[in-house]
Amino acid sequence: MKIKLFTLPNIITLANLLCGCCSIVAALVWGDLTLAFVLILAAAVCDFMDGATARLLKAYSEIGVQLDSLADMVSFGVAPSVGAYVLATQGVSLFGLGDEWVKALCFVPFIMAAFSALRLAKFNIDDTQHEEFCGLPTPANAILCLSLVMLAWRDGVTVAVEWVALVSIVLALLLISPIRMFSFKFKSLAWRANEVRYLFAAGALIAIFVLRTYSIPLIIVSYIVVSTLLWIVRRAK
Repeated sequence: MKIKLFTLPNIITLANLLCGCCSIVAALVWGDLTLAFVLILAAAVCDFMDGATARLLKAYSEIGVQLDSLADMVSFGVAPSVGAYVLATQGVSLFGLGDEWVKALCFVPFIMAAFSALRLAKFNIDDTQHEEFCGLPTPANAILCLSLVMLAWRDGVTVAVEWVALVSIVLALLLISPIRMFSFKFKSLAWRANEVRYLFAAGALIAIFVLRTYSIPLIIVSYIVVSTLLWIVRRAK
């Protein structure tokens, strides 16, 4: 079987992977959590563009599907876990725990990497996630996690290691939750059936204009809340 490795969508996916690798280095080696976050934003753009390019060029392939998940695992699974780990190592204990307990808690963020693997594996075999997601998408999780990490580091906020561990566990559980979350894949540009997408996008743009970088975690949290409310209403009906 002849397999094309270096198609344009695959090259963009590899760019996603490289951004994730560089983000890990930026956080773990250079200690620059702002750069780590910016690189994950670049990875997210590549993640969006590879699928859009594949659809535009009709360059679909099985290897592209597998490569996408492998890249996402690094960029949106390992990278945010590393960023949260670095922030935790710079934090203090809220309850005055001993050094051994603090060191152990610093490794809790890696649960996000493990649950991201479960999330991506489930996505690959779940045919119901073409128009919406089941659980928090890994790119959204990575952007939320690293935006919080970046803002705390940039503003010089000393974060309790217990809070880092707790947030990591909550995000990990959201990754594999049954909550159906809307996607931004438009079948058409018509208002009908896209009302939530258009309204949410407008609100996000306003938030970015007003709050700048502080809007990023607010937007992702709002996405989770809106999706959860819509899911609850649909289940009630």
